[in-house]
Amino acid sequence: MPAGTLYRGREGMWSWVAHRVTGVLIFFFLFVHVLDTSLVRVSPEAYDDVVATYKTPLVALMEYGLVAAILFHALNGLRVVAVDFWSKGTRYQRQMLWAVMAIWIVLMAGALYPVLGHAASEVFGS
Repeated sequence: MPAGTLYRGREGMWSWVAHRVTGVLIFFFLFVHVLDTSLVRVSPEAYDDVVATYKTPLVALMEYGLVAAILFHALNGLRVVAVDFWSKGTRYQRQMLWAVMAIWIVLMAGALYPVLGHAASEVFGS
């Protein structure tokens, strides 16, 4: 391979990987969501049992992960659109990624109590 052609794996590559991973995770959630919702027509009792398992602290933690995946995927998607359609997008793609990460951290901090508050009170008491 000629010198200078090997990609070194900077922020752009990791945002590309994270965008694909979060997209697959969101797709998997939607697939499971359609399956468990369809249980209502097959057996309402089975549906109630599945929904009861969703009220556990472990599932609450998974819901927080889902919120994280959706937020990152959406914010990074907006960054990708800006890089593609803004004439200076490629020049500022790294700065936009860091802005996406800062916004994502703030939003995830704000989602901490609404998503995990009930699970924390169940585990640690009220």
